[in-house]
Amino acid sequence: MPHILMYSTGTCPYCIRAEQLLNSKGITEIEKIRVDLAPERREEMMNRTGRRTVPQIYIDDRHVGGFDDLAALDRAGELDALLGK
Repeated sequence: MPHILMYSTGTCPYCIRAEQLLNSKGITEIEKIRVDLAPERREEMMNRTGRRTVPQIYIDDRHVGGFDDLAALDRAGELDALLGK
């Protein structure tokens, strides 16, 4: 099972949709970093990804991007391979 890390906030609908998509793929363990509760982690996220918005998702060491990027990978048939399916 790959390690999934997601920078998120408590009220982000795209974070919820990303989690739902991953759950539909059988991923039940997602390490969530709540940047709304830990502002220093938002700075970390921006430095790592070059982006300011959430979610920002990593599958193992690969930065996938946000929900739209994750959904695009799924539509292209590439997400399952990243998830080891």
